[in-house]
Amino acid sequence: MLVIDRFEGDMAVIEYNGKTFDLPRSLLPEEAKEGDVLKISIEIDKEETEKRRKKIEKLMDELFD
Repeated sequence: MLVIDRFEGDMAVIEYNGKTFDLPRSLLPEEAKEGDVLKISIEIDKEETEKRRKKIEKLMDELFD
């Protein structure tokens, strides 16, 4: 469970399994407040991943040719 512990400037301090980490406040909904429980869904953007792979491949080809 992810819980907003507090805000420190532009960062939200998030508690997860007894540990805390910072998350930019701008990634949270505007109405988020201390004590709110967060739901987070993470997925892979396959299209952007492929674009990055091709860009890096092109740069490597230019560098090592």
